[in-house]
Amino acid sequence: MHAKTALITGVGRTVGIGAGIARTLAAEGWDLVLNYWHPYDEHMFGGPMSHNIAELSAELVASGARVWAMPADLGYPSAVERLFTQIAAEAGPLEAMVLSHCESVNSAILDTSLESFERHFAVNTRANWQLIAAFARQATHDGGAIVALTSDHTAFNLPYGASKGALDRIVIAAARELGGQQISANVLNPGPVDTGWMDDAVRAELTAMQPSGRLGTPADVAPVVAFLLSPAGRWVSGQLVKADGGFSA
Repeated sequence: MHAKTALITGVGRTVGIGAGIARTLAAEGWDLVLNYWHPYDEHMFGGPMSHNIAELSAELVASGARVWAMPADLGYPSAVERLFTQIAAEAGPLEAMVLSHCESVNSAILDTSLESFERHFAVNTRANWQLIAAFARQATHDGGAIVALTSDHTAFNLPYGASKGALDRIVIAAARELGGQQISANVLNPGPVDTGWMDDAVRAELTAMQPSGRLGTPADVAPVVAFLLSPAGRWVSGQLVKADGGFSA
């Protein structure tokens, strides 16, 4: 029997949200295509990241999943076509896609450079539109499910927040336009999850704002994604789901 296969983008680090989602999906019987781009991870978090994808892939294979790790800089317009050509040749049709990659460099209205603004929209908006379109073109008659991670960031994180807001609209449009292909599409806002980007001050500030008194983890987010990809969750479509421990309340 053909195992279901999911593409997860932005899986460059073993401690990231994408890695947490990959672990949960592997445990539920999914085969996985893991997209990553180490230069971004190294720029944001420091140190070589090349061992992370190999370590995570080995962990997932040991749990029973087939895994294909495929690098791609999604800031380039041609990257998505090349990625899906490789997926078709090596992994076959996808039944699900989780968009967890991003470009995120803090800046405000007055100090955002044009280059940074355009890079954020290339990675967080244009690439996601291209990925959704490519997923729909290769989908079988059974359709599939798309989940994209988003954020409420606005002030002092202008290009990230603005590009994520545009992503929200694209995913909601996909739910309407691709529903006839039996494709569901949702946006998931996980709230603040500390995967290494917080300093002590930010961590303390955000923890104080959480009703539970703790920050979210990738393990909190992953089961929600798994549900939305499952047959039981496919009736949920066109929604911006907040699974943030009450942070936004």
